[in-house]
Amino acid sequence: MNETQDSEARSAPEETEIAGERSGWVWLPVSGLVIALDQLTKFLVSTRLALYERVEILPVLDFTHMHNPGAAFSFLAGASGWQRWFFSALAVIVGLALLVWLTRLKARTHAILACALALILGGAVGNLIDRLRLGYVVDFIYAHWNERAFPAFNVADSAITVGAGLLLLDAWLDSRRHRKERA
Repeated sequence: MNETQDSEARSAPEETEIAGERSGWVWLPVSGLVIALDQLTKFLVSTRLALYERVEILPVLDFTHMHNPGAAFSFLAGASGWQRWFFSALAVIVGLALLVWLTRLKARTHAILACALALILGGAVGNLIDRLRLGYVVDFIYAHWNERAFPAFNVADSAITVGAGLLLLDAWLDSRRHRKERA
């Protein structure tokens, strides 16, 4: 390789930079923040509250230390233990797919989508850490109204939910954009 070719190769944008714009990986600090906040809150709940102990925050909201060996809404919580490894493997596969997807996005152009994926990734990894380390996920946010209650959740679950909402918003905005372009 001559000196000119070597200089051009060094100045060429990386594959993660698309048309001069950085990739969606710039949103990974959001994932890191979700993981850190999730693990910190779970640590605080686990060390300060006994299992099933409640602290009323609002008349309809408690912090309650709970363990969930299943998935969302305690799905498969009563299974014999195989679900731990199934949900762990699923989280790893989804996490890797989200990382690949983030590399293919333009950070600014696809900001809502990249933020959504980063939130979902952070939530998935936060719960994965619990599953691998403890065999269950620590949940503590407990919303209720009289005798009706929403299943307990945590910061990771919240991030996944907000990320899913942002995915829907991005899809809706994208479909509106395409309709306007066709009109």
